[in-house]
Amino acid sequence: MPMAVATSKVEDQAIRLTRHFGVDHYFTDVCGASDALGRCRKDAVIAESLRRLRSRGVDTSRPVMVGDRIYDVEGAATLGMPTVFALWGYGEPHESANAIAAASSPSGLLPLLQGTMQHSTTGQ
Repeated sequence: MPMAVATSKVEDQAIRLTRHFGVDHYFTDVCGASDALGRCRKDAVIAESLRRLRSRGVDTSRPVMVGDRIYDVEGAATLGMPTVFALWGYGEPHESANAIAAASSPSGLLPLLQGTMQHSTTGQ
């Protein structure tokens, strides 16, 4: 399952953080905000990350956002993308209102993602 980071944090900072914590190899792309490139809003960051993934040959026909703030949910929705809300993150539970599901822990995330992918394949 290809994964990418789409963060509102400045991109070079996000890249440094993923390297520092030794998780950079899990992600096909790390995309962040860039005032100079006009990526200020969350939907612009997500759209750029999807573009980069496609340029690397990743099938982005059924993307799912995993996020912990309302900005993640709203930014993904702007692009027609569902969100699974990460309840262990920084957001408040009410921010998950428009997410398709919520995970209470990282271990609970994979079954939700697999279920989301199945539903999008069968049209449910």
